[in-house]
Amino acid sequence: MSQQNDTKFHDLPIGIASAGIRIESDSMGEIAVPAEHYWGAQTARALVHFAIGTERLPPALYHAYGIAKRAAAEVNASGGQLPEHKAHAIIQAAGEVASGALDDEFPLSMWQTGSGTQANMNVNEVIANRAIQLLGGRIGSKSPVHPNDDVNMAQSSNDSFPTAMHVATALAIQRQVRPAVEALADTIERKSSEWMDVVKIGRTHLMDAVPLMVGQEWSGWAAQLRSALAVLDRNCAGLFELAAGGTAVGTGTNAPPGFSRAIAARISELTGLPFRSAPNKFASLGGLDASAATMAGLRGIAIALIKIANDLRWLGSGPRCGIGEVRLPENEPGSSIMPGKINPTQCEAIIMIGTQILGLDAALASAAGQGNFQLNVMRPLAAYNLLTSAQLIADGANVFRTYTVEGVELNRQRIAEFLDRSLMLVTALSPIIGYDQAAKIAHEAYRQGISLRDAALASGLVDSDTFDKAVDPAAMAGRGFSGA
Repeated sequence: MSQQNDTKFHDLPIGIASAGIRIESDSMGEIAVPAEHYWGAQTARALVHFAIGTERLPPALYHAYGIAKRAAAEVNASGGQLPEHKAHAIIQAAGEVASGALDDEFPLSMWQTGSGTQANMNVNEVIANRAIQLLGGRIGSKSPVHPNDDVNMAQSSNDSFPTAMHVATALAIQRQVRPAVEALADTIERKSSEWMDVVKIGRTHLMDAVPLMVGQEWSGWAAQLRSALAVLDRNCAGLFELAAGGTAVGTGTNAPPGFSRAIAARISELTGLPFRSAPNKFASLGGLDASAATMAGLRGIAIALIKIANDLRWLGSGPRCGIGEVRLPENEPGSSIMPGKINPTQCEAIIMIGTQILGLDAALASAAGQGNFQLNVMRPLAAYNLLTSAQLIADGANVFRTYTVEGVELNRQRIAEFLDRSLMLVTALSPIIGYDQAAKIAHEAYRQGISLRDAALASGLVDSDTFDKAVDPAAMAGRGFSGA
């Protein structure tokens, strides 16, 4: 291939019109690579040595890698370290990675080296071979674009993987998690406002308690979600500090002066998020503090979702032999043997999602404590757990809102029936006749199976006017009150 062809950009479509194998090489020697793929020798080795499980690093991580590799090429070109024709091709290929157009080129297991070197080299090889194709070279030749010398210029797996982790997670939170959870909270708040005048019986310890408004109950769920989002916002602040420029151990070996600030600024421009260079690269390479804190924020949202889903499935239990205060949307048949049975399937899915996230959080917290000297070697696990949790929350919140919360209806007759039968309304009599006497009335009503009003009047401790004035469920709830 002539030098002229090797430097001329060809705007070729994605794809390799080859079959069989080609031979590529790395520092370990030659190895066969599937000819129809852009990945190279190190990816081929990793597919053999890390054929573990079915878990793959999420596509979002590779998309973020594409952003980081593009930014690195732009910074290296602007500083004169990378020739313009190489930079142009690398930028084009990295943009295709970032867009998801090359997702099929990232086949590696998440169970790999703890620094993510295999993932980084997978990205470097794909971008290099695609850039070679764009420049008219021979795929697999490492010329005119080399995966290490050009695509990985001024970088190490040790700083590029945490950079991609932070970018991917921050994007997932801002573009997926927050919109989904905010939309769910908005829907719950709308229902809360609609039902703020409906009085119902409260329950503590799964037992009857004093009354409250349906809207008040729902306002608590929305407040939990809002509070969890606020905690997530605080906890994920460390994601905006990028390790890029620290290279192997945090000293910046092989990176030109100013590289770390320049690449962080460019990534910020490309994403619209306030990324900046981490002030201490030794902390950003050696620790997983920002990831652990972010995961704890996601865990908080999961806990709130579990609470809400559990409450709704209890309140919707029945339809005739449970609580049945709300009617949940009927989405699909619930039993393969019992005709007509409908189950709270969306609620169950949310509870499973939340439970899974609690486990992922525990694993990541353990991984965060596994840093040794200048590197934490649990990063693929951390990236997988963070991005999986973010997707589960975003997807779960969206379907839960769409197929359950928006369609919930009140069973007002059932609510009124429970309210009328409740013995805990006797609490309103305590200030008038004392706790002990009020308790005797409640026990007597329960023993005889009569109404609280009848038991109170029979006791002779209160008359009908006093009872009716004191035992007013709406007044006890505090009409419209939704604060603490």
